[in-house]
Amino acid sequence: MVVISGCSCGGKTTLLAELSRRGYEIVQEPGRRIVTEQLASGGEALPWRNAEAFATRAVETSLADLDRASHTAGWIFFDRGLVDAVAALSHLTGVPVSHILGVQLSYHRQVFMTPPWPEIYVNDSERRHRLDDAIEEYERLVWVYPSLGYELTTLPKTSVEERADFMLEMLGI
Repeated sequence: MVVISGCSCGGKTTLLAELSRRGYEIVQEPGRRIVTEQLASGGEALPWRNAEAFATRAVETSLADLDRASHTAGWIFFDRGLVDAVAALSHLTGVPVSHILGVQLSYHRQVFMTPPWPEIYVNDSERRHRLDDAIEEYERLVWVYPSLGYELTTLPKTSVEERADFMLEMLGI
């Protein structure tokens, strides 16, 4: 189970689509799924309405994703994951990541980070935060992942095919 994390609008979802096209199992970003569901139902657990409820739901969704993936054989790639959700909740509440997490993670030790990429950054109905906010989140994640024992590799700003090749080569796949 490999996490692709990093800056919003850094190309994670596009990379996951490429990995899926190549036959790998993927897990879509919890935050996007939550926003889509909350907008459709008129819910309040949205980052711009109730950020803490949104982050709490992201933690719950990520835990469920991990549980489902643990029963699947082969390589699985996650668009963000539990660490991202816990880092957000910690930032909002001030509760240390280690107190929220409380579980041994079973992600691959190697985490791939998409760096800030202003040239491709766009907002949409589900992504309303500014690039500055996305960069601030990225900087938190660059600190949190290694503090939990993960090794970060920054993905190059290249074509999606080259990014996928780079990542698979780094993993020895």
